[in-house]
Amino acid sequence: MTSQNPSTLQTLIGAGVLLIGLGLAAGAISIPSAAGYGGVGPNFLPWLVAVSLVVCGGFMMREARTGGFRAMDTPAGAAGAYWPGFVWVSAGLLANAALITTVGFILSCTLCFVLAVQGLRGAEGQADLRPALLIKDVAIGMAIAAPVYWMFTKFLAINLPGLTATGWL
Repeated sequence: MTSQNPSTLQTLIGAGVLLIGLGLAAGAISIPSAAGYGGVGPNFLPWLVAVSLVVCGGFMMREARTGGFRAMDTPAGAAGAYWPGFVWVSAGLLANAALITTVGFILSCTLCFVLAVQGLRGAEGQADLRPALLIKDVAIGMAIAAPVYWMFTKFLAINLPGLTATGWL
């Protein structure tokens, strides 16, 4: 692998952010713009994010071309990727996707949280599989997932997969 000028790599990062913004804008074109409740249509947020990414990408490229990203902190952490953590987080996301229609939103998101936390703890060198800590992680995951589920299903009338037909689990 050849060593490249940091300013060139930083310019490529800015260009990547700019291209992602343009791609999102291209997708936002196909979203209808009919204003709904509150005067904004369903394409408002995608356009807002697209414009923000294009502007940020442009600023990043200008910053990179005029001397590079300044006042950057020294990177913390390991020099390389922590693959076991990647596996834990990936397993959480895949389990969530596979189980959400079977065990419902709350339980599948709780499992995703527990697995992701294990991966992130491991990346920090604090891997711990004690039952008491796992129970705590499950409780925290449920405390996050349940209100989100209830907000979507009860207040916004958006159907998410539940464990029961009552709409509360």
